[in-house]
Amino acid sequence: MSQLRILGALSILSILFFTFHLFAQVPHLTSTVHHHPPPHASSTIARCESLRAEAGPPKHFHKRSKSDRFVGGTKPLLVQRARIWTGGKNGTEVISGDILLDKGLIKSVGHLGRSAIAAYGDDLVVIDAKNAWVTPGIIDIHSHLGDASSPALDGAEDDNSLKGIVQPWLRSLDGLNTHDDSYPLSIAGGVTTSLVLPGSDNAIGGQAFVIKLRSTAERTPTSMLLEPPYNINSSFPDPNLPPRWRHMKHACGENPSSAYQDTRMDTNWAFREAYKKAFDIKQRQDEYCSHALAGKWKGLGQFPEEYQWEALVDVVRGRVKVNAHCYEAVDLDALVRLSNEFKFPIAAFHHASEAYLVPDLLKKTYGGTPAIALFATNSRYKREAYRASEFAPRILAQHGIKVLMKSDHPVLNSRYLLYEAQQAYYYGFPENLAIASVTSNSAEVMGMGHRIGYVKEGWDADLVIWDSHPLALGATPSQVFIDGIPQLKDPHVVHKRSAFQDTPKVPNFDKEADEAVKYQGLPPLAVKKRSTPTTIFTNVKSVFTRSSDAIQTLFSAQDESVLGVVVTRNGSLLCSGLHTTCSEFLNDSHATFVDLEGGSISPAFVSFGSPLGLQHIDQEASSNDGYVYDPLVQAVPKILGGDTAIVRAVDGLLFGSRDALLAYRVGVTSGITAPSHYSFYSGLGVSFSLGASHKLEEGAVIEETTALHVSVRHFSNPSVSTQIAALRRLLLGPSKGASGHWFQKVKEGEVPLVVEAHSADIIATLIILKKEVEVEARKTIKMTITGGAEAHILAKELSEAGVGIILNPSRPFPYVWEDRRLLPGPPLSRDSAIVKLISHGVRVGIGCEEIWSARNLPFDVAWAAIEAGGNISKEQAIALGSVNVEKLLGVEREDADLVATRGGDVLSVSSKVAAVISSRRKSVDIL
Repeated sequence: MSQLRILGALSILSILFFTFHLFAQVPHLTSTVHHHPPPHASSTIARCESLRAEAGPPKHFHKRSKSDRFVGGTKPLLVQRARIWTGGKNGTEVISGDILLDKGLIKSVGHLGRSAIAAYGDDLVVIDAKNAWVTPGIIDIHSHLGDASSPALDGAEDDNSLKGIVQPWLRSLDGLNTHDDSYPLSIAGGVTTSLVLPGSDNAIGGQAFVIKLRSTAERTPTSMLLEPPYNINSSFPDPNLPPRWRHMKHACGENPSSAYQDTRMDTNWAFREAYKKAFDIKQRQDEYCSHALAGKWKGLGQFPEEYQWEALVDVVRGRVKVNAHCYEAVDLDALVRLSNEFKFPIAAFHHASEAYLVPDLLKKTYGGTPAIALFATNSRYKREAYRASEFAPRILAQHGIKVLMKSDHPVLNSRYLLYEAQQAYYYGFPENLAIASVTSNSAEVMGMGHRIGYVKEGWDADLVIWDSHPLALGATPSQVFIDGIPQLKDPHVVHKRSAFQDTPKVPNFDKEADEAVKYQGLPPLAVKKRSTPTTIFTNVKSVFTRSSDAIQTLFSAQDESVLGVVVTRNGSLLCSGLHTTCSEFLNDSHATFVDLEGGSISPAFVSFGSPLGLQHIDQEASSNDGYVYDPLVQAVPKILGGDTAIVRAVDGLLFGSRDALLAYRVGVTSGITAPSHYSFYSGLGVSFSLGASHKLEEGAVIEETTALHVSVRHFSNPSVSTQIAALRRLLLGPSKGASGHWFQKVKEGEVPLVVEAHSADIIATLIILKKEVEVEARKTIKMTITGGAEAHILAKELSEAGVGIILNPSRPFPYVWEDRRLLPGPPLSRDSAIVKLISHGVRVGIGCEEIWSARNLPFDVAWAAIEAGGNISKEQAIALGSVNVEKLLGVEREDADLVATRGGDVLSVSSKVAAVISSRRKSVDIL
């Protein structure tokens, strides 16, 4: 064989050998059908590779020169001389300096040189912060803003679906209403970003979306989104970029159980069944991709997926922030087990009222310990929330668990989300973590910590300039920036004393926090009675007392170094003033001495507006008095007297509720309540002690009957005109039965008529009706409006008619259509509704919406005074929550309780109630 032929043979053998090994290593190439990869190979390989990518920002994200949300034409802006809470160093970093905003980004933090400023020329807008506090924009980790929009209308409830207990394919984005009245209000509270979650009626309610609250030129929900997942407009993510974080809502416990008439066992099986489905799909996808990436195309077919389940599959891949509505240990435990069974992390447990009792359980969650998103004091409204504690944030933080404060808007108005952090701080949550709980830590848990939640170079230009320290009660934005765009036009700023710029001093609650854990959320609250007749309070800075219709100052120390004393005997004041004034009483060897450390004694507060005294747990019928019959909507049984029957709240009083006792311990010592009702008719109110253990205890019932209560509302059945017609007939006669007797007393001016009304139109009609009755009776009748969202519109007319107002809530919100014409107060309006009404001579009181909120009445009163900016005195402020409430609701008494506070007066967050002084019960309760 010639050399040439030998070489040719060797070449052929080499090719055959190479081909053999190639086919041996890549079996699919042996197929006579698939000699080459299929047409979709490149896209499939890209998709498979993307499944391995971790969610988060691109590698060089902070090198961006402008924000993806930058609005062309927005001028660069320099905030000078600011006290900056940066969010750095676990929220402890505070620097003084300037902040440069440009192209929707923070370009510089610190001190900007003259040359850098000059480079911007005349385009640069300069704001002198004058050493005011500046924080990142407030972030709400749990909101239904836009999906449960305000005012609530029949066509605007888009946060829950009852089409199935498991629906991961639903998206809150699809229900986002851009016309929600809450957006500008929440911005006025410093809120710049919200995570909009589906509701909690489903075990898996669907996908949540992060939005920025500013309006956009496009005016669409999509244009409000922050880092929307790439797949909202395509079938799978951009393979050239890491996937963005997605968000999913889960819920367990009472909500899905009640919505679907199931048990917890049913709900948890629904979870496991859904996750098994998603887990199996993920396994099939992973197996498919392992073949595709190895080039094994033979018989591989199309990528396995079920479009409805793709979001839950992403949860199992760890690329979705799961936010789970779970309250009790039983539910937390079930979700922790689920996370470990199917290997997925949980970003946060929300509501989580018992989380502080089971920190070790939380740490067993797959992928790391979830954050806990909490209310500060909103609790006990159902069984799940009964063991909630105001000390939960501090306790969880002590266990190294991240705590976030949330609004659940519109459950709580997210405009006051910072107030949740303020309350948590008051009860011992560290300052740095309290601010971080609504800024940096919320951003991190949301998966957005790379761009919001911090004042850092390269982060989004979302800032708030505050009129006081962020944790000072009543802290209000003087300006809010979203994407570098100022959001407040001509903001009204209240001038505050320099003390408001410092970190607030708060009381010590170490003992109470320890007891919350010791007693598994139910520490004893009943006050132990003492027999010592004489109690002497020392180091008293001020004493306020009340007459029949006003508050007055009895004593005020002129010098901090020379404080006074107050001597009480059997609950009555014997002496107050300097030691020399009361010297004859100070040598009583049997007296109990209480050091108030610069504190004060003042009239106790009075709760009204909620069913406090008629409820223990709002959503548990067995713990409530129930609702009265209403002759306008149903026949009243003859055994009650038929349609002329009237019900007394005193007959249904329930004593010893935790909400009553908690309110008592903060200086709200009595309550006034009317029978609970659905529509027009209520009944006769009652005044009672919140500290009593039963009705037969001395002083438990203060006044058996106070006023006659009705409601006139636009959303009630029947019509407003029908309700007014009924009220006219009841007032003008003929008088029949029990109701006729009491309406005659109203007509004679002996008993106040208390009408819940919010609309200015209804209130105007009531003023006209009052005049009509007075002409007929030739007597002045007493009328009080409660609610009063739009009452400020008629301030002059109310004053002239002698009609008082109990504002409830004291800080308004457009819950329904008849609340929408509210007066928002600073920074959106110069005056609050309280200031405007008082300025016209209207007697004003402050109400409480729900039984749990009675304990916050002192904060509400103090806030009203702060927001008034010096337009009302301290005496007027205390009257808002005490004598005015009683006067407007028909309680006439001189023996009102007094409250002794340690470390400050009753309107100071530095104070803590030390004792309740009751001449009516002839006792002093030392707390």
